[in-house]
Amino acid sequence: MIALVQRVCEAKVAVEGRVVGAIGRGALLFVCAEPNDDEALADRLVAKVLTLRIFADANGKMNLDLATVAGGLLVVSQFTLAADTSRGNRPGFSGAADAVRGRALYERVVATARRLHGDVACGEFGAAMQVSLINDGPVTIPITLRA
Repeated sequence: MIALVQRVCEAKVAVEGRVVGAIGRGALLFVCAEPNDDEALADRLVAKVLTLRIFADANGKMNLDLATVAGGLLVVSQFTLAADTSRGNRPGFSGAADAVRGRALYERVVATARRLHGDVACGEFGAAMQVSLINDGPVTIPITLRA
């Protein structure tokens, strides 16, 4: 799985002008499933994100995780994280899982996050979404997990 985590002051995602998910302080998680990914890998991704120490402690060091700061988690599907730009100028997306598998794994990430963390919002799989955020730091962390 490929993911991108951004520490945010706030973030929201809208579909056709309607806000479908929003959080205050916390983390925005963009998720892309790859063809060989499975549910166990989706669960590992959630565990990794929830325990990332990307929030500042009293000394200003990134030492706290999402639960410790009572932050929200906004999960958004983004197959373009699998973009192959090695040839030409048009990215290829064959590295992303097909829509059926991608949806199932995205839904697994959301369900696992909701089971383990209190404040979880999400986008809408397959929709054209508008994501708004105020990046805090900025802090942006790429994550790639393989089975």
